[in-house]
Amino acid sequence: LPFYFSDRRLLQPAQVCDMLKGVILVICYFMMHYVDYSMMYHLIRGQSVIKLYIIYNMLEVADRLISSFGQDILDALYWTATEPKERKRAHIGVIPHFFMAVLYVFLHAILIMVQATTLNVAFNSHNKSLLTIMMSNNFVEIKGSVFKKFEKNNLFQMSNSDIKERFTNYVLLLIVCLRNMEQFSWNPDHLWVLFPDVCMVVASEIAVDIVKHAFITKFNDITADVYSEYRASLAFDLVSSRQKNAYTDYSDSVSRRMGFIPLPLAVLLIRVVTSSIKVQGVLAYVCVVLFYCGLISLKVLNSIVLLGKSCQYVKEAKMEEKLFNPLLTATPGKPAGKQQGTFKSTQGISTDENGSTSVTNQPVHQKENMPSLLVTSNSDQFLTTPDGEEKDISQDSSELKHRSAKKDLLEIDRFTICGNRID
Repeated sequence: LPFYFSDRRLLQPAQVCDMLKGVILVICYFMMHYVDYSMMYHLIRGQSVIKLYIIYNMLEVADRLISSFGQDILDALYWTATEPKERKRAHIGVIPHFFMAVLYVFLHAILIMVQATTLNVAFNSHNKSLLTIMMSNNFVEIKGSVFKKFEKNNLFQMSNSDIKERFTNYVLLLIVCLRNMEQFSWNPDHLWVLFPDVCMVVASEIAVDIVKHAFITKFNDITADVYSEYRASLAFDLVSSRQKNAYTDYSDSVSRRMGFIPLPLAVLLIRVVTSSIKVQGVLAYVCVVLFYCGLISLKVLNSIVLLGKSCQYVKEAKMEEKLFNPLLTATPGKPAGKQQGTFKSTQGISTDENGSTSVTNQPVHQKENMPSLLVTSNSDQFLTTPDGEEKDISQDSSELKHRSAKKDLLEIDRFTICGNRID
């Protein structure tokens, strides 16, 4: 690490990041074998209903906090492993960051396992009181968000959080079903016993999200068209990061925007699947290989469909100019000495002399005495006008000078420290 030989790079940065992810995945998988799921289940089952309800709420808060902290750890690891060799390294190095990342993924996987175990206990309780209380907690979320002031940027962040939360709940439900089916020797009749409870959990999540977003948009005078803008913004993230020499996977920018980290979930899911399904005999191993090949094919097909739909949404929002517009002019009045070695990440925001914002599509390592560059695009007005009053985008430049810079949804990106950098 970081895989350099003399001045030639043996591996592309994206390959280095993939190798790091794979090593972390394997190490954490073997570490998870030392965590006894059965003992954890009986320990949680012995607690009172109210205590479990409080524990489950604390786990949800802890999951959000540790996800934010863990993203910074992984970003630091990817950056230190792929930064140019000639850069002066003022940090602690790759190896300490690697061990920190392994520790984070392991602890986060245990936290998600406790969540899944608590949900499993709720499913298997005789009177279903714990499951009912846990589902009623979703409706408390309406009270905490509906009567607050929301702008479109805040609603965008909350929508991303809801997407991540719903996907995580689906994975937790899958883990619960796998553990229960294993205990009943994969009897298909028991699946129909779990089916009503699974439907109740999914239906309550969907109903709460619909009611919450409906009243938020009603009370804050936000039209439903704003969700098309959110979709176009996520599509732009995916398309703009689909570069030949990207430093990370093309979906990482979307994951960062949503605050979703797939590594802990992947570790836990692989651990549960391998412990629940026993593979014996040559035919079983052949089925496993075929299943793995099918998953790879499904991933490739899914990526093709997502990329095609994303390109369609970007064209509908008239944002394609931001992807292909070349770097044009320089920003005057900035000393060249302060620009050496600066790094501009994906979707960096720059402001021109008229006060309008523009979005850079690729990170730029600026050299000494090189003027700063910015992208100008008429498609910066693809979003509707900011909250409060309608703006006329056709007014002359003299009025724009006295107007504050227009807010853009693409400015909300706190996790691009090392994502999608281009050689």
